[in-house]
Amino acid sequence: MPEILRESPATAPTIHLLGITACPTGIAHTYMAAEKLEASAAELGYSMKVETHGSVGVENTFTQADIDRADAIVIAADTQIDLDRFDGKRLISVPVADGIHHPAKLIADALAAEPRIGTAASPGSTAGARPTGGSNFGATLYRSLMNGVSFMIPFVVVGGLLIAVSLSLGGVATPQGLVIPEDSFWFTINSIGALGFTLMVPILSGFIAYAIADRPGLAPGMICGWIATTGSFYNSESGAGFIGGIVVGFLAGFVALGIKKIPVHRFIRPIMPILVIPVLTTVIVGGAFVLALGQPISWVFESMTTFLTDLEGGSVVVLGLILGAMVGFDMGGPVNKTAFLFGGALIAAGNSAPMGMVAAAIAVPPLGMGIATLIRGRYFSKPEREAGIAALFIGFFGITEGAIPLAAAKPLQVIPANMIGGAIAGGIAALFAVTNAVPHGGPIVAVFGAVSGIPMYFVAMLLGSVVTALVAVLLLGISARRGVRRESARASVAGAAVADAQPLAAQPQPAPAVKKTVLDYIDERTIVLDPTDTDRDDMIRTLTGLMSSTGRVTDEALVAQAAFDREASGTTGIGDGIAIPHAKSNGVSSPVLAFARSRDGIDWNSPDGSKARLIFMIAVPEAAAGTEHLKVLAQLSRALMKPAFRAAIQSAETAADVLEALSVQVGVPVAAAVKRP
Repeated sequence: MPEILRESPATAPTIHLLGITACPTGIAHTYMAAEKLEASAAELGYSMKVETHGSVGVENTFTQADIDRADAIVIAADTQIDLDRFDGKRLISVPVADGIHHPAKLIADALAAEPRIGTAASPGSTAGARPTGGSNFGATLYRSLMNGVSFMIPFVVVGGLLIAVSLSLGGVATPQGLVIPEDSFWFTINSIGALGFTLMVPILSGFIAYAIADRPGLAPGMICGWIATTGSFYNSESGAGFIGGIVVGFLAGFVALGIKKIPVHRFIRPIMPILVIPVLTTVIVGGAFVLALGQPISWVFESMTTFLTDLEGGSVVVLGLILGAMVGFDMGGPVNKTAFLFGGALIAAGNSAPMGMVAAAIAVPPLGMGIATLIRGRYFSKPEREAGIAALFIGFFGITEGAIPLAAAKPLQVIPANMIGGAIAGGIAALFAVTNAVPHGGPIVAVFGAVSGIPMYFVAMLLGSVVTALVAVLLLGISARRGVRRESARASVAGAAVADAQPLAAQPQPAPAVKKTVLDYIDERTIVLDPTDTDRDDMIRTLTGLMSSTGRVTDEALVAQAAFDREASGTTGIGDGIAIPHAKSNGVSSPVLAFARSRDGIDWNSPDGSKARLIFMIAVPEAAAGTEHLKVLAQLSRALMKPAFRAAIQSAETAADVLEALSVQVGVPVAAAVKRP
């Protein structure tokens, strides 16, 4: 491999760099990326100061002198960072994983970037940073969508639960459906819940646009999101639903971002983010939706109604399959509404069978996705799992919108699963001639006595929900494996050379002093070399058992479950053959660290696809005082980025060898009792 050119050690570096690293949990990735960036800069003969935004807070904070002196800034973060202080500086912003796998490339990209132009961005914003590569554009799309979903979830949960409670306690079954008397207290509660549902898509659209363009995108996103869900703007009986909301959110965000980049006179610049950009974006996107997209939506709505009417005289099972799939497609959008209104209209004509098919399918998306979050929680974030629990309750009351947060977050996996499960529920209801006399769905209508063939009605809902859950889990698993393979291929091409070339002599500035070191949390009892475990969960249980031998773990099952829950929210596989599982639990009396070296490696769902061979697990009490254990974990994360340390523990023959390798890194001698003879 060609030698990397360096400046003479006697010569002060002429290039000065700054970096910021941050990950959502603020633990391992944050410090690993910092270590890699600092080491790569030193290898190239540059000076670099990295500000870490971790769980212990912001460390190594930049001074104004640091910023004035910097030639370029590298932001490797999965959380929002305030960039206003870097106006006029060359800057790039990438995911934190890129800081671990491609540090040298990021430094080169930052030095080649155009100076950042002030954007009047809000605190916590990364707008104005130069993206690097197409993959980062995809990451931008995903983060923007997740931003919208995270703000939408409370509106879905609050609105759905209020509607469900009001229907269960104040609803009365009538030929027109479940009705709450207008003079009832529960009518007010129902109206408040309906307002939550009315606002959820505009909120989704607005915060997608906000994540892309900051405050100038927020108002256009919300306004255009309202337009998308209000069919009266474009002569449609139904709005475009949450799918239309996602579309206008992205449109508003990128249009606003494009307008922000237009050079303007300095006297006009102050009014751009509060007046010019929001107004122009709203007119452009809102007008385009009403004039160009509205009529096609209306045409689709009318065409589907005609199609269903033609099917009515044919096979009832085919009709049930189609109605069920339509219900599951957009959960309150135009396709769903077409099926619902078709079934409701036929009740008045004396045919309540189609509504029986629709009613069985209505509960499938929220119930099915709620089950999916329970059986494979690791595929979902914590807010998504919480939304799944709420969806189970909401689904009982026939509120299909309960599944929207999960469908919005993972549309390519959730929507097909909803359609397949809904089709099965509708088909079974049709096959067994289930009828429903009111225009509503879910188990609640059976409780009110509006359904005939109640046993098969529940069988249809149950089977449809289980199928939805299983198909969603299958598709999410396939998607996760593909993502791992893509990241592995990308990392192997761009990151391997630099990762293996870091000399121990080129160490960055030392980490801040801490009261304790890694050696205070680990000893020979919590180290195992070459265990037989081949499964991630079994390895976690093994490490938990080692911790228990110290007396610091009082409930192994509780600690192991805490570690499993952490993995469900996001893998602790770092890449480069490393995993750092961690657990915060009442089953721990004081912080403790365990280590396992696996010769064959264990699949840890790491971003680069590598199997975990070096596994450190840390467990801390639920009410851990202070941040000492987090500083120790940061210290360990930095050490693991050094090839010399990894080589030392990979070749260790005894637990004492591992402890001695750790002692070299932290500069503290190992006690004589655990040293090698």
